[in-house]
Amino acid sequence: MELIKKSILTELYLSGITGKSHIDNLTKKGFTQKLIDLEIDELIKNKLVKEDRSALTELGRSSLRVVLAGGVFDIIHPGHIYTLNAAKSLGDVLIVVVATDNTALKMKKRQPLHSKEQRQELVDSLVMVDLCLIGQEDDIFKTVNLVKPQIIALGYDQVHQEKFIIDGCKKIQLDAKVARLQSPIPESSSSKIQKEYGESIHGI
Repeated sequence: MELIKKSILTELYLSGITGKSHIDNLTKKGFTQKLIDLEIDELIKNKLVKEDRSALTELGRSSLRVVLAGGVFDIIHPGHIYTLNAAKSLGDVLIVVVATDNTALKMKKRQPLHSKEQRQELVDSLVMVDLCLIGQEDDIFKTVNLVKPQIIALGYDQVHQEKFIIDGCKKIQLDAKVARLQSPIPESSSSKIQKEYGESIHGI
């Protein structure tokens, strides 16, 4: 599929989650309004975009392979970059969910250095990420159901979550595959970096 058509489908899909204008995002990427209108006309003809021009049809949505990944992402390190690049390579659209501050505290047994909003902004700025969302504490599957990914990518350090994710997807009747990603730098972690940084500061 041509880049412009894939970009339009992606932005229409994302606008359904964020409520933001797909036209604004497409023009920021350098596409002219005239070109966008012509391409949307063709996508409507091919039954990928609805007649109202603001949403995907079921066929249009199924033509996009959406990958969902999650984590704390308190300090972005090479392991994160490799893992997110690997996740993006599995599909067309990569959506990342960052844990809330309370969830991060439970997972890492320490207060995160950055707030959930700061972590969202950091992850959103990464080139391979199409959208970053803040997760929900009460039920992570609310976000999963909103995104409706075809693939859920788990990092090398999220082994325990695989059955939990598979069972949760069954409950919301979502047919998503779970992909296990490997990091080439498994010793990289935000906690380790923070610990070493703290020790180096004390040693000065």
